[in-house]
Amino acid sequence: MRKKNTIEDMDEFNSPQISEDLDFFRSWNERDLSDELVDKNKKSPGVDKPFLVITLFILLIGVIMVLSASFARGVYAQGDPLRLFTRQLFFAVVGISLMFITSRISIRVISRWSMHLLLVSIVMLVLVLFIGIRVGGARRWIGVGGEDSIFTFQPSEIAKLAIILAFAQIICKLGKERMKTFKLGVLPFALVTGIMIVLLRFQPHLSAIIIITALTAIMMFAGGTRLRWFIIALAILASMVSGFIYFQLRDAGSGVQISEVSMDTVRENIDLSEFGYGGRRITAWLNPDADPLRSGFQIRQSLNAIGSGGLLGVGLGQSRQKHLYLPEEHNDYIFAIVCEELGFIGAMLILMLFVLLIIRGYWLAMNAGDKFSSLITIGITSLLALQVFLNIAVVTNLLPATGISLPFFSYGGTALLLQLVQMGVILSVSREIPLTREKKVIATKRPQYTAL
Repeated sequence: MRKKNTIEDMDEFNSPQISEDLDFFRSWNERDLSDELVDKNKKSPGVDKPFLVITLFILLIGVIMVLSASFARGVYAQGDPLRLFTRQLFFAVVGISLMFITSRISIRVISRWSMHLLLVSIVMLVLVLFIGIRVGGARRWIGVGGEDSIFTFQPSEIAKLAIILAFAQIICKLGKERMKTFKLGVLPFALVTGIMIVLLRFQPHLSAIIIITALTAIMMFAGGTRLRWFIIALAILASMVSGFIYFQLRDAGSGVQISEVSMDTVRENIDLSEFGYGGRRITAWLNPDADPLRSGFQIRQSLNAIGSGGLLGVGLGQSRQKHLYLPEEHNDYIFAIVCEELGFIGAMLILMLFVLLIIRGYWLAMNAGDKFSSLITIGITSLLALQVFLNIAVVTNLLPATGISLPFFSYGGTALLLQLVQMGVILSVSREIPLTREKKVIATKRPQYTAL
């Protein structure tokens, strides 16, 4: 009986084309940036249309809400009702241009410059401590001409993107197995993040510290760091918080046992004002009514705006809280104005747009052509999700005030430009997905040989 040829005996299996196609089936954890995933002779079908359309739609609504929320402040404070809106519109137009330009840049080029961007961001975080512009007691901006200068920018915004790109590159170079070790899978990331946290603490910039710490954990988890290191870190953090609360209650003389501690007890007895601006924010979050005209004023006005919106809202442009009652109504607390003017239904529709954008971002990450593309898409999408959740949680007093802006809505040139650049990076990733999937289909249609 004639014996069937094994796969090793087939001459055509050794052809370069089939070997190239079979390389596609390597696990994405083992793939790095590789040219075989793109057919250079075939024109790219373009960016992901759903992701682009949702991004532009959210941006349009955001610019309109900046016009509505900042109108009164422009009249009262600067005598120009359209001043803040025109600046935001300018940054939106420039940002859209940068988004499309970024979407045309190859992921391989982005990969090569990722570590350089990380170094530049650290240098700028150092420089801002010496030449930065001080606004509201914090030195977070670099530029010329003060707060209203069009040339000011926040290095922390660049640092967020740099963390994502650089860590994705490091993870790709280390590989799956080395990411499981503490020496390579934890220490390098903790060291870089620690340096940034120290620099941000001197500004001070609490919101950036929270975001960068969270991004580090997300990138490490996606890169393959063992789960036990996260569990250990969370256990240590929980122990520190529990111990701190216990000693605060003991010093306050509340007389309660640790097993009897409730949220009401904590609200009534914890006072962290002595720990600086961060402690005052936590105290105001726990009990805003304790100091309603100072530390608790902003959150009380925010809740008043949300509550007065009702189901359908008071109407676009008809907000009462934006008439200098609610501080930062066009910036960090713009979602409160959204709730007041558009009501519960309008606010939920906007949140659904963000949810669709985030889901689409993760879908693109799962279908990306290589590991680096997947990691940066996960990082950028997670950054968007984090900022949306944290901003709304602060506005509704679910969490203490952190100064995190609402993407595409809050007023601010640097943040808006970097957010649109980040969307451009995801669109660049999406350009190669159809080509990759088509190549996978071609590979699966090739003759399959069975070894005996």
